[in-house]
Amino acid sequence: MRPHIILYSKSDFQAMHRAGNLAARTLDFITPHAIPGCNTGELDRLCEEYIRAHDAVPAPLNYRGFPKATCISVNHVVCHGIPNDAKVLREGDIANIDVTVILEGWHGDASRMYWIGDKVSVAAQRLTRITHESLMRGIAAVRPGNTTGDIGAAIQQHAEQGPARVVRDFCGHGIGRGFHEAPNILHYGNAGEGAELQEGMIFTIEPMINQGNAQVKVLPDGWTAVTRDRKLSAQFEHSVGVVEGGCEVFTLSPRGWHCPPYH
Repeated sequence: MRPHIILYSKSDFQAMHRAGNLAARTLDFITPHAIPGCNTGELDRLCEEYIRAHDAVPAPLNYRGFPKATCISVNHVVCHGIPNDAKVLREGDIANIDVTVILEGWHGDASRMYWIGDKVSVAAQRLTRITHESLMRGIAAVRPGNTTGDIGAAIQQHAEQGPARVVRDFCGHGIGRGFHEAPNILHYGNAGEGAELQEGMIFTIEPMINQGNAQVKVLPDGWTAVTRDRKLSAQFEHSVGVVEGGCEVFTLSPRGWHCPPYH
């Protein structure tokens, strides 16, 4: 039996726009702080303070035992990096900051890549851009009558034109009043397969693209996923809702900071 997929109303979409906008504003807010010499624990504290100052709470904190308000994944960390004061960002690093807020009972979930300093390698820049382009191709495939497989196929076809590979171990998910709902959104696959998209569906699309092969492993902390070959990984995430003729993106940057460099 397939998990029940919730179809949300127009008023629900308005609430998701408010939650998504706060998530996006949090990522805008933290941008000038993501610089060489700052540690990920401090970035996490700043994000939590900003979220709480706007009458929301960070969804990851204590979720299934996760100890921090955000996930911050640096270089070869694929996802679910745990912020800490010992992890200092260095010139040339790339980092993903993933925030989920709960505002008025609704979840806004988004992540974005950051280039640390001015000396990020050409290869890391290229991986970042390919990952963002892949996300946007996935979003362009969202419309009633298409399928979740159409999203995955669009992402995979763009991301894997070169040596990069799409991570298979993690996926996007339904979201709304719950943090993780049906359906799962795979970032690879075949067009026409999977669940049919219907008006009112809300979910995240959050491809993780590895510079090398797709294999990952989870560290003993039970959360931090890293590339097995120690090569770089990148990720972007938006929360979207299916509407007549296409979709609405709830988590676009108010500053227009969609992909680095951010100025």
